[in-house]
Amino acid sequence: MKKLILPVLIVAVLCSFNNGDAPLKGVWEYRGGLFNGKIDTASAGYILQRTYDKQHYKAIVKEKGEANVIYEKGDYVLRGDTCFETQTYSLQPSNLLNKTVKYTYIISNDTLKLLSILPNGNKVEDHWVRIK
Repeated sequence: MKKLILPVLIVAVLCSFNNGDAPLKGVWEYRGGLFNGKIDTASAGYILQRTYDKQHYKAIVKEKGEANVIYEKGDYVLRGDTCFETQTYSLQPSNLLNKTVKYTYIISNDTLKLLSILPNGNKVEDHWVRIK
């Protein structure tokens, strides 16, 4: 019995460090995905990143030798395995501005998958890797 106490305590301490109330919190980098069933690869010329806090996200483009550009911002709410994102800013004209899009999200190890059928009918599956 005494041999079990230390491992149980270690597991309990490690479990207390999760992001249970904000599992998306952090910085994520786009690694590709699927767009209408076809493979969509990440660009070699620039990096797309998303930063999430407990209620908001912002998306930036990083290009070598250039200043980072915020191309999208918004709010989000998680309910179970569903993420409801509302885009509140877009650098370019967007049909999603101030509309809420429902994503199913899956986090496995350091990978976030966002799956949705967008209002225009496009089916997306974005893959993001946590970098911070």
